[in-house]
Amino acid sequence: MLEDEKLKWQFKCGSPQALARIYEKYVDTLLTLAMGLLNNTAEAEDVVQDVFVSFAKSANGFTLRGNLKAYLSTAVVNRVRDRIRRQRHRPGTREAKAPAASEARGPEEQLVFSEYAGRLSEALDQLPREQRETIVLRLKANMKFKDIARLQGTSVNTALGRYRYGLQKLRSSINGEVEYDI
Repeated sequence: MLEDEKLKWQFKCGSPQALARIYEKYVDTLLTLAMGLLNNTAEAEDVVQDVFVSFAKSANGFTLRGNLKAYLSTAVVNRVRDRIRRQRHRPGTREAKAPAASEARGPEEQLVFSEYAGRLSEALDQLPREQRETIVLRLKANMKFKDIARLQGTSVNTALGRYRYGLQKLRSSINGEVEYDI
């Protein structure tokens, strides 16, 4: 946190090294977040690049009293939402999903991992946007529920409920259980 405060101050003063350090520190986290929301590597990279370009342009008027990671994560989520809204108006623009990278060692482990990752990705895609967003923000961006609630414009209890119900649906989907709406 102390490093972030120093980086924010240096960035506001126009330091290109501060911007480079902020990028290095958060690019992987933001790419993971964008990928979790979009399920498309190229689009995720575009979103993160757009966020950092906008961030770099904001140096002169930059004021942030809160958490830098949460600020950048919020910017990514908002860009993702904008992309999803635009895609709704253009049918057939969604690209094929990129397979998730594996840290598994052998070919058998990689096969099992990629099959599981594919099922998880498909299950995430089936969730309502709000639940998927809550789960990804919590698990991939490590955001607190109060920050997720503020970002989504809901109460903390609503964010917690979306998280809980989303996880239940993921478990059911991945385990092959049938879910009945009564």
